[in-house]
Amino acid sequence: MGHTASPEAHSSGLTATEHRLANGLRVVLSEDHLTPVAAVCLWYDVGSRHEVKGRTGLAHLFEHLMFQGSASVQGNGHFELVQAAGGSLNGTTSFERTNYFETMPAHQVELALWLEADRMGSLLTALDLQSLDNQRDVVKNERRQRYDNVPYGTAFEKLTAMAYPEPHPYHHTPIGSMADLDAASLEDAQAFFRTYYAPGNAVLSVVGDIDPAQTLGWIEKYFGSIPAHDGKPEPRDGSLPDVMGGQLREVVEEDVPSRALMAAYRLPADGTREGDAADLALTVLGGGESSRLHNRLVRRDRTAVTAGFGLLRLAGAPSLGWLDIKASSGVELPVIEASVDEELARFAEQGPTTEEMERAQAQLEREWLDRLATVGGRADELCRFAVLFGDPQLALTAVDRVLAITPEEVKAVAAARLRPDNRAVLVYEPTGGPAETEEQEGEEPDIEEQAIVEAGDSGAENKEGEL
Repeated sequence: MGHTASPEAHSSGLTATEHRLANGLRVVLSEDHLTPVAAVCLWYDVGSRHEVKGRTGLAHLFEHLMFQGSASVQGNGHFELVQAAGGSLNGTTSFERTNYFETMPAHQVELALWLEADRMGSLLTALDLQSLDNQRDVVKNERRQRYDNVPYGTAFEKLTAMAYPEPHPYHHTPIGSMADLDAASLEDAQAFFRTYYAPGNAVLSVVGDIDPAQTLGWIEKYFGSIPAHDGKPEPRDGSLPDVMGGQLREVVEEDVPSRALMAAYRLPADGTREGDAADLALTVLGGGESSRLHNRLVRRDRTAVTAGFGLLRLAGAPSLGWLDIKASSGVELPVIEASVDEELARFAEQGPTTEEMERAQAQLEREWLDRLATVGGRADELCRFAVLFGDPQLALTAVDRVLAITPEEVKAVAAARLRPDNRAVLVYEPTGGPAETEEQEGEEPDIEEQAIVEAGDSGAENKEGEL
């Protein structure tokens, strides 16, 4: 095993050490004895961007299959063993990665490591057509319940397809299509596992009340014998022009509670100074009830019942700025759109005030501290920066980079990117159903949930393929 120690001083007061096994598995440890718990987090460098046309949704489908048993753990045993030991667990899939994680009492960390190693090393011996069909049905039902059969449920999918035109690797969302899910074969799943579920394509972090030497010994014992595999193809190029070059627009007539205006803007990639500036700009404009758009549309004009602007950070492609506004009863959407354009133009010309800048930086700092305050959140952040940017230590200083951004940089990114010729727009017009009222806010599509699809406990509780 190789070993490098992190610097002792970080703005957060936290440290981490890095290691690598002979088979390529990267390991990050962060010792913290504040509470008697520890988190085990495993990120695989595979997500929907690695899929090919005709086989979308395979990364998310395979995440479910990872909970269906391995050589030493049959059926739902992974869930049963972790929960019986007092732990919690889950798995998620995004455009850029798939992760699995357990939070355990400190004395049960070895169990979580053994479970993760067992399915990394032996899942193929347990994977059969029955398991594949079972989880295929679970994922299809998940798509119906979260996307196809809820108000505005396919908005994120539609906007993503417009913002990242074919054949861009981010053109489709992690949930995949019904047709592609039906088309996935057992051979497809087996090949997917062999290609991407290899030690050299993963980062394992363990954070919390641990003995680092003992933990490394367990990791070497359980993961060290898993063979290396170097057959992963390079991901397709995700680069695009900074701006779309024109406004894309689609009118959607559906049975939704109220009119809605949604838009997606191409913004700088995650891991860049410009990306942090964009996050601050969207926080000032639409991050909560003190934001400019909420104050203008909801409080002052009363033309909308909700108004938000958020950032989906992406490392391998332009990030996505997501505007989501639900109209008040009787208000026409062109009125709202004109107000939005007025506010964005004013912000691009003037930039944030000193008070807005301080509030936005404080808000992002609080969110960062919340993530690092738990062992699970810290383990996830260490994996994220290791997989996407090659350096887990960046997780411990992320807030310093946000706090270093200037108002001039925020103004510049707004002027360059938050423009009418750099957005894809969805206009929702209700059809049928009960009359609209001011109180009907409707269900907002959660872009974090849709861009990061969670397995939840589906593997444990849906043996017959039902949610």
